[in-house]
Amino acid sequence: MLQVKRIVVTGAARGIGAAVVRCCVRNGALVVGLDVREDLGQAVAQEATTAGPGAAAFRFCDVANHDSVTAAVDAAVCHLGGLDGLAHVAGIEHSTAAAALTIEDWERVMAVNARGTMLINQAAFRVMSPRGGGSIVNFASGDGIRGRAGGAHYAASKGAVLAWTRTVAEEWGGSGVRVNALAPTAETPMMREWQERMGPGAEETVRAFFASAIPLGGRPGDPERDIAPVVAFLLSDHARFITGQTIPVDGGYCKVS
Repeated sequence: MLQVKRIVVTGAARGIGAAVVRCCVRNGALVVGLDVREDLGQAVAQEATTAGPGAAAFRFCDVANHDSVTAAVDAAVCHLGGLDGLAHVAGIEHSTAAAALTIEDWERVMAVNARGTMLINQAAFRVMSPRGGGSIVNFASGDGIRGRAGGAHYAASKGAVLAWTRTVAEEWGGSGVRVNALAPTAETPMMREWQERMGPGAEETVRAFFASAIPLGGRPGDPERDIAPVVAFLLSDHARFITGQTIPVDGGYCKVS
């Protein structure tokens, strides 16, 4: 499905990003993973390449930093010989009651989740546009659609991703660049860390919440089986007529009511 496609994946060191790297390589793509976790990112790239049939490499990148993004994308494009797709998975989560939010909390989450989306999308577009187009898949969240008590700044940052995605899909469609967003619910290290910060007894509370909120199976999805294949589809030519969409891959958590 992705044979000879050249793809950059952010947040590639663990969780959904690592699953996307492995899935793209299994489907024949050449991939460069970007992350701030160098040891983990290198290991994921090596593992994916060993399994083949595509191949993966890794480069450090802080998506919130303009110079880091520019250097990483330039190096990736040089390594790949071009760029056909971007899966922008990188993001951070932080929980605080809205009334207790500090400016520092707000700006740290916005820097990675909102500014990072702008920077990496712009860098990809500058390469894709003069070469006939490509596909960008941004990662939003059901919280950006529904909101989340205790995570107003996170929800706002993901709402920004949704609005950005719809807007640039309209602006960039004439250049052949498709831009879509995924809103996943999946068992990831970030979700487990969020649960741990909630303290003792949180595991049972979270399990009960998902059991009632997710119609399919009553639990978060699996990054390898449920999320990464949808990303691969959106990066492929099979999705050539899809742009500007937010696609919940969440077992029905964000179902229309």
